[in-house]
Amino acid sequence: MLCLLALVVVLVVWALNSGGGGGGKGSGAPTDTHTPVATITPGPTPSGTHISGRPGGRDTSGGDGGSSGGGADGATSAGGSGDTTGATGSDAGTGASAAGATGGADTAGSGGSSDSGGSAGTGDPAGSGGGSSTGGEVPVGSTLPDCTAGSVALTLTSAQNSYGPGQSPQFRLKAANSSGVACKMDFGPRSAVFTVTRAADNSHVWASDDCPTGGAHLMEVPAHGSTTFTLRWSGKNSSPQCAAPKGQTAQPGTYLVQAKAPGHDAKQASFVLSAD
Repeated sequence: MLCLLALVVVLVVWALNSGGGGGGKGSGAPTDTHTPVATITPGPTPSGTHISGRPGGRDTSGGDGGSSGGGADGATSAGGSGDTTGATGSDAGTGASAAGATGGADTAGSGGSSDSGGSAGTGDPAGSGGGSSTGGEVPVGSTLPDCTAGSVALTLTSAQNSYGPGQSPQFRLKAANSSGVACKMDFGPRSAVFTVTRAADNSHVWASDDCPTGGAHLMEVPAHGSTTFTLRWSGKNSSPQCAAPKGQTAQPGTYLVQAKAPGHDAKQASFVLSAD
């Protein structure tokens, strides 16, 4: 019995030593004793407006800029997007500007094949309303040759056949260049002289050189093109050398207007000043 009891004690001791020794010397892999991390619950979603754009100021990457329309891009694109739309807006603005310039040139005259604008007054205190022309204005002393009758033909017309009270008659002198060389022509009041006479008795009513104050008005007449000068008469009479009578309104009736330029034959047209 003692031997059996001793054997049992030996087996118990061996068993205990065998279990504890495995943990001390280390077996294949350590036992995982860590507690799992608890799941993080997201906080409440903010209900207010939040900034979604990138920091650093205005986005210049070509995104939608229609609502901002500010800065240099806003001026160029007229509120369009920063890339393709902006370019389209710029092109449209350019086209509109070009159209506006053309319209300004055509306002005063009938327009030749080279209408580019420009205007100048005849400066007659007795009643000339001023003149304007289509075609490029050139400075005094320009090296362009003077237009001659051999290459430039003149045509005179009245803008309307009849003018009522308060309307200013307008006369158009068109210079058409048939040559291949551009030239210049002076439409100033002392050079291209307009004269208005009464048709019934050919009596003098008004002339652009009666009392002129303006100087030369040189315009280019392009090769194979034309330039039109339009003179607006106020309908008041004048006398040579600024003498009297002058400044009186012309009476209703039929009138003749004549235009004479140096080296060119005089051109004539008729018009009516009506009573109503």
